Formats: sequence, structure tokens, C-alpha cells
Amino acid sequence: MMEHNPNRITRTNIFRWTCLFLPALLAACQLMAPAPQPTPIPREEKIPAGAVKMEPSTDLNPPQVLVAGYAQPVPLPGAVNTAGAEDSPFITPDGSTLYFFFTPDMNIPVEQQVGDGVTGIYIAHLDQGQWGQVRRVLLQDSGVLSLDGCEFVLGNEIWFCSAREGYTGLHWFKAEYTDGAWQNWQLADFPAGYQVGELHISADGRELYYHADRPGGVGGLDIWRSDLVDGAWQEPVNLTSINTPDSEGWPALSPDGSELWFSRNYAIWRSVKVGDEWGPPQKVISPLAGEPTIDQAGNVYFVHHFYNGDQAIEADLYVAYRK
Repeated sequence: MMEHNPNRITRTNIFRWTCLFLPALLAACQLMAPAPQPTPIPREEKIPAGAVKMEPSTDLNPPQVLVAGYAQPVPLPGAVNTAGAEDSPFITPDGSTLYFFFTPDMNIPVEQQVGDGVTGIYIAHLDQGQWGQVRRVLLQDSGVLSLDGCEFVLGNEIWFCSAREGYTGLHWFKAEYTDGAWQNWQLADFPAGYQVGELHISADGRELYYHADRPGGVGGLDIWRSDLVDGAWQEPVNLTSINTPDSEGWPALSPDGSELWFSRNYAIWRSVKVGDEWGPPQKVISPLAGEPTIDQAGNVYFVHHFYNGDQAIEADLYVAYRK
């Protein structure tokens, strides 16, 4: 397998560095008055006519499970995957609802994504073993520029990154699910020095895990933990039992909090908690696999990137079922 540039691998998700180019675009805009949401554009309409839909039979580098206890990975059954790029999955603990990021062409510049009408967060529900109709998760008023991603759901709250009109740069926001829709979105930034990247919050809401290349790390991206005390997130602690001079990121806890999953070197790793400490990580799925998310049955959902040499083709969501 040809060696790949890690910055290219991580560009499928808009918030893996490409949002650094958006502030100049969005800072020049003014917030517009709320307006009724238009009929969403079908995402398939924006996929380039010549896009190739990859299948396991044509995959030059299929992901493989490297440990016992899991079936070999397969693409998600149903309507989720397209010839575009599905990425950044989040599965609810009961395994019935999937959130993910979509953009029609993983190779186009982010400034084109922000105005294409389809790039953003989507949701699908499991129905008799198939992922059914996919729909857009709307987190901004109609007519207002916004690029949303890196979603995480806890109960009736969704946390997400966004570069949007009225704000300079990239910020964390959250919204609440009420009356059948996500609404009441509001700024939810963490202290600036924490440099919170893509995150996962424990089921009790008391522990925040995220990646950052902030000072004091081991090297590259590291995974950090911050504890919620008296309503305030405390100074982050580096997870030295997990981090290496390579980059570790995109952390996800198992619903019971006993396992910490993450990405490193185009592979998915797992650490099991021993007492109050995280044990030595074990590589579970490789190659070209990342951003794991786990349901309470132990099934592992992740993104798999398809490459031909150094050329990105598309990205799909896969699952390795727990036996």
C-alpha cells in the first residue's frame, strides 16, 4: 500500500483543518433574520456525475479486524453510503440512530462546501436491519451561511463544530431536541487554551475526552481529558498511557465507559480501563479506518476511505459487528 499524506486522509471531515480557511469568508457576512427552512436539496443531486461508487470487491485496501470477538467489517446496509463522502459517524447507545457528516466530493475546497446546500450533518434510523431514509440535520436559519460537523449527541443535546456567519473562526455549539427538531442552538465554547478538537463526553456528563495538539503533549495530536467540577471544565490532563509521538485523535467511549476507542495511523485502536487508568492500546481495525463510535452491543462503526494510490476516491461508513 502506498504511503499516504495524513493531512489528506483527515481532510474528508471539514473540521480536520480545512475550516482554518473559512474565517475570512464568513467574517465578511452579517447574520440574517431567521426565515422558514426551504425544502432540503437531495444530497445525491450534488454528487459529481463521474463519481465512482466503491464496493468491497473493488477496494484496494479493505479494512480488516485484527483481534478476536468481531466479524470482519462491512459497509452499512441501507441508504447511508453513496458515491460521495460519508464521514464522522456517531451511533446512539441503543444502535438505532446514526448521525454522520456528508459532503458530495471529498476533494473540493471547503469554501465550495459551505454553499453547496448539502454538505453537513445527516441522520438515519435503523429499520429491520437496514439504515433507512437519510435526512439533513438543520442547525442554522435559512439563508445564513453555516458549515456544521463533528457531531456528538448526549441525551437530548447535540454538540457540533460550526463555522458560521456572525462568528470569526471555528466554534463549538450545542442544540436541544424538542418538539421533534433540533433547535435553540447556542455557543458552547470551552476555555480557549484547552483547544478542544473532536470530542466525546461520558454518559454521566462528567468527563470530556478530545484531541488537540496543545502544548504539553507527547507529539502530534494527543487525547486529553477534562473533568466537570462545579459546572466548570477543569484543566485538561494528557492521557500519557495512550498517546505517542504519532497522532492520536477522534476519541469515543463505549456506552458503559469501560473502553476508549480512537484513531492512530489510519487504524482504530482500543484501550480498556483498568481501575481508574487506561490500559495499553490494542490495534483493532486497519487500514484506512478511523473515527470509531460504539453502541451498547459493542458494534464498532467507523469511516473507511478509498484510495487509488494517493488519489482520494470516496469515503463510506462501515461496521464491525461484535460476535
